[in-house]
Amino acid sequence: MPELTAAELLELDRRHVWHPYGPMPGRQEPLVVESASGVRLRLADGSGVPGGGKEPSGPGAPSGPGAAAGPGDPAGPRELIDGMSSWWSAIHGYNHPVLNEAAREQLGRMSHVMFGGLTHEPAVRLAKLLVDMSPEGLEHVFLADSGSVSVEVAVKMCLQYWRSLGRPGKQRLLTWRGGYHGDTWQPMSVCDPEGGMHDLWTGVLHRQVFADPPPAEYDEAYAEQLRSLIERHADELAAVIVEPVVQGAGGMRFHSPAYLRVLREACDAHDVLLVFDEIATGFGRTGALFAAEHAAVTPDVMCVGKALTGGYLTMAATLCTARVADGISRGEVPVLAHGPTFMGNPLAAAVACASIELLLGQDWLAEVKRIESGLRDGLSAASDLPGVKDVRVLGAIGVVQLDHAVDMEAATAAAVREGVWLRPFRDLIYTMPPYVTGDADLARIARAVCAAAREG
Repeated sequence: MPELTAAELLELDRRHVWHPYGPMPGRQEPLVVESASGVRLRLADGSGVPGGGKEPSGPGAPSGPGAAAGPGDPAGPRELIDGMSSWWSAIHGYNHPVLNEAAREQLGRMSHVMFGGLTHEPAVRLAKLLVDMSPEGLEHVFLADSGSVSVEVAVKMCLQYWRSLGRPGKQRLLTWRGGYHGDTWQPMSVCDPEGGMHDLWTGVLHRQVFADPPPAEYDEAYAEQLRSLIERHADELAAVIVEPVVQGAGGMRFHSPAYLRVLREACDAHDVLLVFDEIATGFGRTGALFAAEHAAVTPDVMCVGKALTGGYLTMAATLCTARVADGISRGEVPVLAHGPTFMGNPLAAAVACASIELLLGQDWLAEVKRIESGLRDGLSAASDLPGVKDVRVLGAIGVVQLDHAVDMEAATAAAVREGVWLRPFRDLIYTMPPYVTGDADLARIARAVCAAAREG
């Protein structure tokens, strides 16, 4: 196929490409990204959004070839600071020399080999890195294709554990409202059943047990609700599954780590497994390597993904304790019957190893704290804007919540005019920038969030 102009790409995209959570054909024109480097996305000539065209200015304005051209300006490409880390995965930014080299080196050996009956160094090294850095007691690693699949595997582990122990009636899951765990079948069943992205499937999905959403601060009455629900349903519960400390795509809510200790104690008391979905929170995003560390709690099963490969390739993992693995191995079917074609993909595993080593080889906590401080300062102005309900920051996460559904097109255009890429949803305008974002760029991201809140 010959090289296509942005207009030709967009026309083909509209006709043939189904985008996340979008209709077919699409109604909103996406931006065409030509390349990415550091924390910047370079747009192709002719790519833009309605309401764009204003040149960003002042400290932190995008710089480099073509940076001054506005969206849709034929004079040249436009660079946007990425405030989303490509949906929370590109923690080291783009085109990183260390990750590039890891990918090139592994490509020279093998890009893929089946994992059934074979193994290889990248997968083994990755498993060891994950065990060493994760909460104490998580000893076994199942490498999955994506975050949603890692949750599927976690649920399958818990269900099979109880079947292996002769208790097949323990097959329901308990979670709290406001959560999000992915778009495949079992994960959808533990997403918020009202107002979530999957309420279309109410009555079709397996019926789970839901607590109220966790309050931001510790509340003993709410803790007692969790204890009571677990005790009441213990005979049918395979596991409790939650996003620790931060609920992601279900609403970007923060809650007290003390609730994780309540869950651990109640699960232990009533013979229920505990699963933490750390797909969004893992690898430093909340100011701890894993959010479980805020409560000094080890789950029975933990899911990781997103930032695992630094945003380079799709890969996730499900970690579990020896208790879970040994229980499954004692069953009538002593294997975990799950084996994706690309399980343990060497290319993804090699880049994941490089990403983890890059993270741990620097003062990542200082960088996350720096971003936290910059977001607190920069987003404080949003509190005074009309229509803003709440402003909250934790680690490298900044959230502005509106008292109404965001006008996505207007909010996105406002952010782009500031030279920043954001992806608002529901009543939220938020940012989860790469850890390598400089102070000037961070200030511009905060201004873009405020601008989007004002316009959206």
